[in-house]
Amino acid sequence: MNKEDYWKSIREIDEEFLKLIGSYWSRYSDFGNWEFWVTLLLLIAPLILLFFTVDKKRILEVFFFGYSVNFLWSFVDMALSRYNFLAHKYFVTPLFPYALSITTSLLPVGFLLVYQYSINNNKNFYLNAILLSAIFAFGFASLEIYLDFLDLRKGMNLIHIFLLDIVISFIAYWMTKFVLKVSKKG
Repeated sequence: MNKEDYWKSIREIDEEFLKLIGSYWSRYSDFGNWEFWVTLLLLIAPLILLFFTVDKKRILEVFFFGYSVNFLWSFVDMALSRYNFLAHKYFVTPLFPYALSITTSLLPVGFLLVYQYSINNNKNFYLNAILLSAIFAFGFASLEIYLDFLDLRKGMNLIHIFLLDIVISFIAYWMTKFVLKVSKKG
């Protein structure tokens, strides 16, 4: 098979996938299903909470940290989903990443608020991030699995989610500290 044949096959399979996922969404995850409304709430509620709680004096720093969590978790989630380690069964729309409400809202806002609390109160960010990671992994992800919102496969488990939360929040923290250090030198 030459390069053009590969791309032709990839496009055909991709078109079939898009039809299949659209059909699934309209049958099990659209406006007429309670799961859609829970997913939408998980997208909107953290952003509303953030609007009222963000420290406006440090908004760029705090938002950079949250953006870093969003960026990192989105790519990790896409890779895990693509290679079938996990599946988010309900989503706001098939046009966007399926974990949009989790990776764009819930996780970034949760870690952002922990970051903000830690720096504003001179508390240990690492300990607080580990505690929140445990809540997200063993509490929230467990509930998602129980309600059939999340499917873990190929040996993926809650400990992996917990460790990913920790690693991503720590990397976002280090990125933020690096950017702050560089910006103060300039």
